[in-house]
Amino acid sequence: MTIEEIKRRRLANQYLTAPADKLTVVRGLCGIQSQFMANVFHSLRIRCTNYSEETIGDGLVKNWTIRGTVHVFAEDDLPLFLHCNHGRDYRRNDWRGYTFWNQRTKWALTPERQKFFAEIILEAVEQSPLTRDELKAVCREQGMTDTEEESMFDQWGGGIRELCERGFLNYMVQEKKAYCLCPPFTPIPEDTAMLEIAGRYFTHFAPATIHDAQYYFRKPAAEIKGLLSKLPVEAVECGGKTYYYMENGSACDQDIPKCLFLAGFDQLMLGYEKKESPFLAPENIRGIFNLAGIVMPALMVNGNVVGKYKKKDRKLTITLFGALDKKDRDAVLEKAETLWTDLTKIEWT
Repeated sequence: MTIEEIKRRRLANQYLTAPADKLTVVRGLCGIQSQFMANVFHSLRIRCTNYSEETIGDGLVKNWTIRGTVHVFAEDDLPLFLHCNHGRDYRRNDWRGYTFWNQRTKWALTPERQKFFAEIILEAVEQSPLTRDELKAVCREQGMTDTEEESMFDQWGGGIRELCERGFLNYMVQEKKAYCLCPPFTPIPEDTAMLEIAGRYFTHFAPATIHDAQYYFRKPAAEIKGLLSKLPVEAVECGGKTYYYMENGSACDQDIPKCLFLAGFDQLMLGYEKKESPFLAPENIRGIFNLAGIVMPALMVNGNVVGKYKKKDRKLTITLFGALDKKDRDAVLEKAETLWTDLTKIEWT
């Protein structure tokens, strides 16, 4: 298999040249990382056959999943991503014993106080979705101290994250950050869930190397190899590397698009070891993956990342990593005007 074929397969398997309905896309991509919801919406827009701003959240939920990050994914996949300590902690409002959070030196909530405020939060959210600040206000009214607030609403998750991971809460699938009750589900064994997720990865991110999967899942090579041994994968060689994939019946002979405006934190960038990406030249890695941990929206021309872009209000700013001839620039402009019909200014930097 050639690099060109690997590119074609990845683009098709990630629905960029073979679009599908919204739920098929989010399932195949194992959800979509969602630090910024605008990125989620754009990622779906360029992949879905039935994208609609009015119904974008239907059938979707938002919670902590792969790599300890927040993703938007199909509601039916809650058991895949929320394991609740092998099901033992599913909706268990008991915080005695060791947890990742309560062993931290600045943790201020006793098990009893954490249980008390968890009940307060759940009762409040049962009435209607509430933002982080609104929940803080509710808790303060019930006597939460400043240090307890810092623990429950820690910027990296804290007690609120624990409620999400135990199947009590989800984030709302919308721009404004708010919490809602999580629909009930039945947890499944973590190894069963992981095998299903790995199968999706080697179907819809493939072809991919073991190193790619390590990067994506943040798992050791031995664990990835163990998963591969249980999956009906095929292996091919390219450039001295072994790539694995599972056939999904999708045609992979589509032409590489002339131009693609990828979303920030797009799965085509996030799903693989960035230093080995066939789409992104090594000298341009920091242009997309900055040192603050942000994955910038990438501009691809003829299957290569040639720059990044920013869309704000009705202005599009394109930052190129090198020269682009007039024919390619015209293709970029045509694609931009097709995607965003409200544009009044396009700026090249």
